Amino acid sequence: MPAKRELTMRQIRYTLRLASEGISARQIGRMLGVARSTIQDNLKRAQVAGLTWPLPADLTDAVLEERLFARNGAPRGVRRHAEPVWRELVCELKRPGVNLMVLWEEYRAGHPEGYSYSRFCDLFREFEARLSPVMRQEHRAGDKVFVDYSGKKLGITDPATGEVRFAEIFVAVLGASSFTYCEASWSQTLPDWIGAHVRMFRALGGVPRLVVPDNLKSGVNKASFYDPEINLSYGRMAAHYGIGILPARPRRPKDKAKVEAGVRFAQSYILGRLRAQKFFSLAEANQAIAGMVARINDHIMRRLGVSRRHLFETIERPALAVLPDTDYEFAEWGFARVSLDYHVEVCGYFYSVPHNLIRAQVDTRATARMIEVFFQGNRVAAHERRYGGARHGTDPAHMPSAHRRYAEWTPERFRRWGASVGPNTEGLVTAILASRPHPEQGFRTCLGVLRLFRELDKTRAEAVSARAVAYGAFTYKSIASIIANKLDRAAITTSEPQAVMTHGNLRGSKYFH
Repeated sequence: MPAKRELTMRQIRYTLRLASEGISARQIGRMLGVARSTIQDNLKRAQVAGLTWPLPADLTDAVLEERLFARNGAPRGVRRHAEPVWRELVCELKRPGVNLMVLWEEYRAGHPEGYSYSRFCDLFREFEARLSPVMRQEHRAGDKVFVDYSGKKLGITDPATGEVRFAEIFVAVLGASSFTYCEASWSQTLPDWIGAHVRMFRALGGVPRLVVPDNLKSGVNKASFYDPEINLSYGRMAAHYGIGILPARPRRPKDKAKVEAGVRFAQSYILGRLRAQKFFSLAEANQAIAGMVARINDHIMRRLGVSRRHLFETIERPALAVLPDTDYEFAEWGFARVSLDYHVEVCGYFYSVPHNLIRAQVDTRATARMIEVFFQGNRVAAHERRYGGARHGTDPAHMPSAHRRYAEWTPERFRRWGASVGPNTEGLVTAILASRPHPEQGFRTCLGVLRLFRELDKTRAEAVSARAVAYGAFTYKSIASIIANKLDRAAITTSEPQAVMTHGNLRGSKYFH
């Protein structure tokens, strides 16, 4: 780039005319408002170029400038010193700890007569300005990955019904290498959003320092310029991988220019090339998308002369953090308040927590298999997730002692107790439970009988049970009366009862024939 001129071509022509008339450089400088040295420099340049007044009529300002300010006779646009390969420097600058000072020192080590640091920086910025706006952003290796949905959907046909269902396209672009990852998922909901991140990290073989999403509701509950509110489940996923979430500022598309460019590239490179294909499953579509993404990453970038995959393998991958031992298992986190029956509702079912947490607010974590409840960061309950059957899942350890004792009463338990005494007692228990409209209504009677039989040996308890069954005595009071009056010792008569007396007024059975 030519140096800034202190005199215009018109003023230089005026200077040459005045000098031809014998006016000194000092006087010309006063007339034009510049230093005498500036006038002398321009007159010397004219003398070297062989220019005298009057100038040729066809000499244009452009030609005049070229002849006066040519670089020691070198053609215009030719550098005076050896230059580095700027595109290689762009790649090197993405490595951790590398800056322009480091690159300039290496350049001067190989070219001692090369450019000064300031000129080196100017030339580098000139080259960088010719790159695309996305490439002009400075991203360190392993620092950021930009994620978003493309907005354009891919149709997938149901082979049974022929119905076309549209899938979303998830796009992720690494900052330093522009290495791209894409996949199709059915929706932008939280399970698909987090699942796409897990599969992306697995494909990259590591994790960057930051994830930069758009303000999608699945990831950001409340967008804010100063303090965005991250979705709790999304935040737990980030904590599992040890990464930070840095949402793009609202209405600031330049914050995620990387992924915006990646989205446009994906739309033309993937959707455009796959528009004629018909897919019958999500897996089939993702297999085709993977092939297109491989072509994107292997494509040689015109300005840099290398592919995204080359940059990723040589610069980005070594800078990524190590993946944890296990993939993150998606869990939907939420808040709940413990009701008076010491249960919380999660996904339409109720799960118990310790009864001393009644009315407390707790965190819930729902996975495909488990429901966990946390209070002040500590897990207080864990249940197998319910998808059908009874709506309440109750752990007896969570109950108050009175509730726990009642919950342990079951018909089977009372029958087992009766059988432990003898067959007659088992029969009595069965008869008591059967004599009630609902078996639970006989639990208290069975408990009373249990208390009465504690003071009896098994032989007498069996006799009492036999007497009670024979006479249909299925209440606590009647069984207590049999024991108190020692009726169990009397013989049990099974014949039909006889008339207590004979009288002339009593009619026999023959009267009715």
